[in-house]
Amino acid sequence: MTNETKSGIPMYMLFILALLGVPRVLAHDLKWLESGDVVNMLLVFIPPIVWLCIVLWKGRQDVFKSLLFIGIFYGVLLGIIHQILWATAFDSPPVLGGNLSDLSPAAVSILARTFGFTSSLATGAVIGAVLGFIGTFFRRIMPANGVR
Repeated sequence: MTNETKSGIPMYMLFILALLGVPRVLAHDLKWLESGDVVNMLLVFIPPIVWLCIVLWKGRQDVFKSLLFIGIFYGVLLGIIHQILWATAFDSPPVLGGNLSDLSPAAVSILARTFGFTSSLATGAVIGAVLGFIGTFFRRIMPANGVR
């Protein structure tokens, strides 16, 4: 596997772009921001807009894959940060109900953390895929020589 995607953007650059989403994750898990705050909204929307603009500006071909990779990298970072800040993010540990209510606290923790990490990966991949579709649409309507 090469260091570059088909879009011409190196993988390390895609990872660096994914890092732009980390401040919101940290601020959320450390409870520095409320959901409706203007700063929170900026931290939610500016990184994906930057990802899209940079990939459209720099990318030559497969913008979908580039944005999907950024989303996956973001999902991995999201999952890792959530795991590190797990105790800070929750006022009390998650509790399972129904048939799983009799599980030991250790089993509940493992199960909740596994689903939390998987959810983070899925979130990043979905964000990347949605941006990839948007990027592909823009790539098709933009003039071929207007953007490099």
